[in-house]
Amino acid sequence: MNKLNDKIPNTEMIPEINDYLLTWIEGFIIDRKARGLTDNTLLFYTRKLRQFNEFLETQAITRLSQVDSNLIRQYLLWMETTGHNPGGVLTAFRAVKSFLLWYETETDEVTPIHKIKAPRVDMDPLEGVSLDTVKRMVKACEHGTFTGDRDAAILLGLLDTGARAREFLSINRADANPATGNVLIRTSKNRKPRTVYFGKSTRKAIRRYLTYRNDDNPGLWITRTSDRLTYTGLREIIQRRAKDIGIKPPALHSFRRGFAILMLQSGTDIFTLARLMGHTTIDVLKHYLKLTDMDTAEAHRRASPVDNFNS
Repeated sequence: MNKLNDKIPNTEMIPEINDYLLTWIEGFIIDRKARGLTDNTLLFYTRKLRQFNEFLETQAITRLSQVDSNLIRQYLLWMETTGHNPGGVLTAFRAVKSFLLWYETETDEVTPIHKIKAPRVDMDPLEGVSLDTVKRMVKACEHGTFTGDRDAAILLGLLDTGARAREFLSINRADANPATGNVLIRTSKNRKPRTVYFGKSTRKAIRRYLTYRNDDNPGLWITRTSDRLTYTGLREIIQRRAKDIGIKPPALHSFRRGFAILMLQSGTDIFTLARLMGHTTIDVLKHYLKLTDMDTAEAHRRASPVDNFNS
């Protein structure tokens, strides 16, 4: 046998890496699921990567090896021209980046994502629901009825805990301590449990609501038919109570932002606030907190190092 030929590998025996985009997207979703990501996060990745694949199909691209930096930039531009706001374009980019970085770890292949800078987004401060709005909505509830007392407790609880809507709905009666107000959030966005709190007024409203409960549903929040309250049901409650006082319904997430703003204005330090809201860093709080010039001026008047020098 020719020794030269012995040194030439048989290319027919070397398996090709299957780089079909859909195959790897499916693998990525399976990996995220195995890591214990929430259903909402899995749905986010599924939708965003399906969107990315649909764009690539319009360019006759079906393999990852065909994706270059120019195509990714075209995708981001396509997102803009099809009506997506800057925040939507940024989330689409983050999903693609996470996917391609995962692909690199799985295959040792280098993708063009490193050449792409994240789209710039000028984030305006986000409004939270005002305390006055919540007071008016609570006052509009028909006290002395199941739905009225339940809805009042829900409105107060949303603002008092700063919990995400789905976290709030997942609370069981056994998770809330009626004496201390401690509330265990078992299912959070990052899968890490944390404790939030019901204040005295909220606990009083919840006790009033619980006097109607003679069911065996473990959930804290239920419907008139003793089923656990759903996200859609919660949103309908907010819409109904907003209609009662003639205002535009506040978004469910605005209660979380309202909590953050009111806690900060009351003197809560930002690191404690981050823990209460389930954030691992304080960076995310910038999306919730709207500090006016009056807020910062008042904070300086209270804490001026020089003014307090001789205190």
